[in-house]
Amino acid sequence: MQHQKILILDFGSQVTQLIARRVREARVYCEVHPCDVSDEWLRDYARGGSLKGVILSGSHASVYENTTDKAPQAVFGLGLPVLGICYGMQTMAHQLGGKVEGGHKREFGAAAVRAHGHTALLKDIADFSTPEGHGMLNVWMSHGDKVTELPPGFKRMASSDGCPIAAMADEERRFYAVQFHPEVTHTPQGKALLERFVLGICGARPDWVMREHIAEAVEQIRQQVGDEEVILGLSGGVDSSVAAALIQRAIGARLTCVFVDHGLLRLNEGDAVMDMFVGQLHAKVIRVDASELFLGRLAGVSDPEQKRKIIGGLFVDVFKAEAAKLKAGGAGHKGASFLAQGTIYPDVIESGGAKSKKAASIKSHHNVGGLPEQLGLKLLEPLRDLFKDEVRELGVALGLPPGMVYRHPFPGPGLGVRILGEVKKEYAELLRRADAIFIEELRNCSDPATGKTWYELTSQAFAVFLPVKSVGVMGDGRTYEHVVALRAVQTSDFMTADWAQLPYDLLKKVSSRIINEVRGINRVTYDLSSKPPATIEWE
Repeated sequence: MQHQKILILDFGSQVTQLIARRVREARVYCEVHPCDVSDEWLRDYARGGSLKGVILSGSHASVYENTTDKAPQAVFGLGLPVLGICYGMQTMAHQLGGKVEGGHKREFGAAAVRAHGHTALLKDIADFSTPEGHGMLNVWMSHGDKVTELPPGFKRMASSDGCPIAAMADEERRFYAVQFHPEVTHTPQGKALLERFVLGICGARPDWVMREHIAEAVEQIRQQVGDEEVILGLSGGVDSSVAAALIQRAIGARLTCVFVDHGLLRLNEGDAVMDMFVGQLHAKVIRVDASELFLGRLAGVSDPEQKRKIIGGLFVDVFKAEAAKLKAGGAGHKGASFLAQGTIYPDVIESGGAKSKKAASIKSHHNVGGLPEQLGLKLLEPLRDLFKDEVRELGVALGLPPGMVYRHPFPGPGLGVRILGEVKKEYAELLRRADAIFIEELRNCSDPATGKTWYELTSQAFAVFLPVKSVGVMGDGRTYEHVVALRAVQTSDFMTADWAQLPYDLLKKVSSRIINEVRGINRVTYDLSSKPPATIEWE
């Protein structure tokens, strides 16, 4: 199916992915590419008519610096609607004949902007009205420079106390730009504004629906794989689980999953993975119990980064050994020629998975790790166009249990980075049980105001094993035992997060159960740190 699409040109903003997520939430397909694509590339990308509009992202840069990237000039000659956001507005103004100057002070945080001119983008979109009847928007600003002179053909679309030209529009050419950030949750009407641009002004068809995407994805897998066999590293996490279910739907028994149990999983997680994929989906899964190997190599190691490297390196070694056997074939199999991975779209964007060498690489690709080349296998990534929320939707549509698909994130090194300091088998056992009690009670306790469980209301929750002991009293005896901390956060994007204000009664019950049921723990604490300055995980 040929989806209509929106192109997002990324100038290096930390929240460009949020623009893409908002467009996808409007059921319109979009792609993020670096801002420095060529005019020729852009015209070729637009050929065929599926491209319906372009969005220019924000940036930390200043447009009047000679080294700063500009939008390809062809953007303004395609005859398509263009929306500039923050820096995107400034480069639009600068390139089309307006003027941008450095501000005397940065405008960072909440602001109220007044709409002008009843433009198609903002018409009837407002948070409140002034006594004079002016429509007002509560928005999030983050800029130092600002447009001080409109380009020819443009009119002012919005203003604020700190920014006289807070938005501008050339409605004849369907060029719109806003100095604020509609993609962040701090702009309440941002979603409505982006939907207005994508669905109304661009006229894009809202046909990006995960249930309907299954047939497309299955056909793509069949075309890519042909009659070959596929190996997949199954971790039990959402991405690899959905990838496995999708590939299983496409090629059936020609998929073999390798599940490496490193001994640092949650309580009964290994058995649950096997029950789901072998017992219910009837997939071929090779379970490798490598817990003694991992725990042995971690003995005496306390540094968090060193622990991560040991766990990651061992995982690759164990997986490579199993994959090599499968590649060799035998017993009626000709051998695998594809390695499947649960790579998702943020991985591609953040890896600088773009056409240009100038695009900044934020982090190395955490899934690939060179394995396809080392094993001599071709790479299959059926989820590489999807965001995490889309992967979850797809998983439910494939028949995976919502309880599995909507589980909180779990780090690749598992409990290895939730046990502070040295990792020991007995520490992992204590933490597993404490964590399971915490999660069970979050699922059992509901918030009367929303009717949702506290597990649903938190984005990530877990227990952390602390490398200290504390004095306690149990019965008539004195104890000197271990301490765990509980961590629960709420976030929409995991870039920032607030600690969850769980009810005291819930925390009291969790603490009481852990201390009474997990022999070896006599103290429970609750982490009140937000991100920033803390991170979500402790290591």
